[in-house]
Amino acid sequence: MLSHLRAERLKWRGTFIPKLAWIAPVFTILLCAILMGGRYFQSGAYNWWYTILLPGTLTLACSLALQKDAKMKYRGLLALPVDLRTLWAGKIIACAGWLLAALLLFLIGIKSGGLLLGQTIPLLNSMAGSFLIFVTFLWQIPLCLFLAARFGLFAAVLLNMFGNVIGVVAFDSGGLWHFLPYTITFRLMCPVLSILPNGLPVPADSPLSSTDMILPDALISLAWFGVLSLLTALWFRKQEAK
Repeated sequence: MLSHLRAERLKWRGTFIPKLAWIAPVFTILLCAILMGGRYFQSGAYNWWYTILLPGTLTLACSLALQKDAKMKYRGLLALPVDLRTLWAGKIIACAGWLLAALLLFLIGIKSGGLLLGQTIPLLNSMAGSFLIFVTFLWQIPLCLFLAARFGLFAAVLLNMFGNVIGVVAFDSGGLWHFLPYTITFRLMCPVLSILPNGLPVPADSPLSSTDMILPDALISLAWFGVLSLLTALWFRKQEAK
């Protein structure tokens, strides 16, 4: 698997993927520092980060990660004496590493900016929030890879961003919506960062402040990640027959 990861990283050379890992968090932090600043800086930056900029950038990174292989109609991968499911898993893990790097850079930036502009979110809460964003965004990687491979970059970005909009609207609707993975990140940021998806603070007496569902929701996200990784890997393996 390590050799597959190194191969994926080599394909990224000369592409925009490595740059996106720092451009996205830096752009978010600078934009919010200019437009908001002061005590709204950290909450505003986090809100823009996990509702709009990170989903869009992650979809773009996943789409670009497939670009070189897709242009060759995956002939380079089909010629290898390796199960295509393993190669697909390598792409997923490589993109997960990209996501982790982007989140770490954002965490460093949000903490540094807080020291200059005012810290309203404690460091431990920021660390917990970034970790939960990572866990609850993992499932989007196999989905975005599949959407990009099946429909192309533009459609992948459009569909995934539409899903995130649905998540913002329905995050506290309950019922079956509770299991929709797009709603989970927004719900978990309420008790951890005390931020609603619209950027407003969570009311003190709101049931959204409860931490009871953090572990179950994180496990639901990981279950979605496992299921989507398996299903998309099986789909990708069928490319061998074409």
